[in-house]
Amino acid sequence: MNHSQTPPASISLSLKWSGRTDRGKIRPNNEDAFLGLQFNHREIHRLGKFGEASTENMDFAFAVSDGIGGAMAGEQASQIAVERITTLLPRSFQQAATGLDPGVADVLTELFGRIHRSLQYVGGSYEECSGMETTLSLCWFMPGRMYFGHIGDSRIYHLPAHSGTIRQLSHDDTHVGWLLRSGKISEHAARRHPRRKALQRALGGGNQFVEPQTGALTYQRGDTFLLCTDGLVEGLYDSRLAELLRAGEAAGAPANPAHLLVEESLKQGTRDNVTALVIQMV
Repeated sequence: MNHSQTPPASISLSLKWSGRTDRGKIRPNNEDAFLGLQFNHREIHRLGKFGEASTENMDFAFAVSDGIGGAMAGEQASQIAVERITTLLPRSFQQAATGLDPGVADVLTELFGRIHRSLQYVGGSYEECSGMETTLSLCWFMPGRMYFGHIGDSRIYHLPAHSGTIRQLSHDDTHVGWLLRSGKISEHAARRHPRRKALQRALGGGNQFVEPQTGALTYQRGDTFLLCTDGLVEGLYDSRLAELLRAGEAAGAPANPAHLLVEESLKQGTRDNVTALVIQMV
């Protein structure tokens, strides 16, 4: 939140983003949602599916969510999450401009808490929305620095400019995710574990406490970030994600690298909704 703690705006770069969501070949509806925002203390703009803009005078937020619930509840849960971000995150920015400057991690934790309470209210008010939940992965870009908040099993990846190794920044809130992080099972085994989709934490539903994972890192020209729902990685290993993202950076590549990722996931037979949101520092 405190821009004085970030590198000076003179080193600001442009962000190039692209997003795509698809209900896939099995599910009758799409419970995924994604969001792009550009904002400062005076104005806010909802971003389209792809584009490019400078980070010099505006902050950016990108998010993906994967709703859970019967009938249309999951679809509504993910939409509520992204709409609440649109309302609440710029408001937090405006508070900072007037001298009320909490840490970014605190702002993100409070944001996740408010979305959680909104989902619980709707779920408790309408029978068809009872038990609605959603995952949420959010990245907030300031000049030279990215802050993130996360809960559930959607993912945030970072592919540095000068490394071929992709790194998952978010932690899957599943027992299988913990087994993988602890080195007790391989990525191959984790992707085939029968309990891989059993969430331990999410927003809404019967979850009493919300403790999102938060973090931050500096970025540089050529870095790429990927936000995605679990449907994207159902058939794509991390090494394949890196290959596809590198291909998306190549000369003559399509304007929407997220489209490339989603198409490859569908080709590999994912059974879930699929969403990818790619942010490149150019």
